[in-house]
Amino acid sequence: MGEAYLTCEVIKHLSSQKDLTVLLTTNTSQGMEILEKIRKETYESSSSKLTINTAYFPFDKPHFMDKAVRIIQPSLIVLMESELWPGLMKSCKTSNIKLLVANGRMTAKSLSHYMLWPSFWRDLKPTRVFAMSEDDTSRFSTLFGSKKVATMNNIKFDRIRETGQENMKDNPLHSFFSPGAPFIVLGSTRKEEEAVIIKMICDIVQKNSSAIIGLFPRHMHRLPSWKKLLSDHSLNWQLRSEIAKKVKPGEIILWDKMGELSPAYALARAVFIGGSLAPLGGQNFLEPLSYGIKPVIGPHWSNFSWVGSDIFDQQLVIMAKDWQEVSDLLLDNLTQDSSREKTYQALMRYVQNRQGGTAQICKEMLKLLN
Repeated sequence: MGEAYLTCEVIKHLSSQKDLTVLLTTNTSQGMEILEKIRKETYESSSSKLTINTAYFPFDKPHFMDKAVRIIQPSLIVLMESELWPGLMKSCKTSNIKLLVANGRMTAKSLSHYMLWPSFWRDLKPTRVFAMSEDDTSRFSTLFGSKKVATMNNIKFDRIRETGQENMKDNPLHSFFSPGAPFIVLGSTRKEEEAVIIKMICDIVQKNSSAIIGLFPRHMHRLPSWKKLLSDHSLNWQLRSEIAKKVKPGEIILWDKMGELSPAYALARAVFIGGSLAPLGGQNFLEPLSYGIKPVIGPHWSNFSWVGSDIFDQQLVIMAKDWQEVSDLLLDNLTQDSSREKTYQALMRYVQNRQGGTAQICKEMLKLLN
């Protein structure tokens, strides 16, 4: 889904640039929902010069990829973030198709795996790689050589300008919450941290019986596990899909509908971003900030080191050492009347010199196409 949202930024920027036919692919149904929305919006736009198609990405077996490349005959293939598919890369090399990695991300662990067979990957090296940070640039350079690799501003910074000021009345969740409701969002929680997050939920419920908790698992297949955890702890919960009227104080909502995390951030009084209480690298904490909410995260955020540690020094994001401190901070945030507009403006000052990655990558795409 993250790559699909980044693709949306690229398509918006490209739409007025040049007549192009674009195929957007994904591996998941959630990603396809986003890509289909992009396709529909592009089709309905009178100013767009793009023809958009969508498809599921084929299984990365050389025979399948050779066939797909032969049928589609692309002039350029763009891989978003960390998607290095050897079957596709081999087909591109065989057919002399230009390959661009955009917003490239590579962990030290991934690099160590690639370096088990460095000659194989160097033989498949992309035409160009634009990495999201200096550390990622260094890792891609180790694998493919520095001549092919450059650093770009992360496209995620460009998404902030569109999510900042949104009419609350247009929020699809607006009717479910009373104004100023003590609503806490636990966003993008991961399997490895569920054991401590359930402790956190119990602690919040015990200390503030009126708090409403929105629980957003990162992956939908974790819903059965969460149903059992919540029931085993005798907590008052319901599925988001079953809500038909205003949510009562003290209820826990297990979110089983995709695409509503952003609207929830816009209504929340306090936010925790998952993937950070276990050594998983963290999830995107910029999004709640764009709605004027200072998020709380755990100590693990290496996947987002490109954001910069200054964001903590400026107290735009609050880092806690463990689940208990996260719980305490969330409860404190419920009682504080912080200015969303002030927080949003502070965020915009922080990112103003970090934006422009979308334009940078689109310029390179058009250059390779020409």
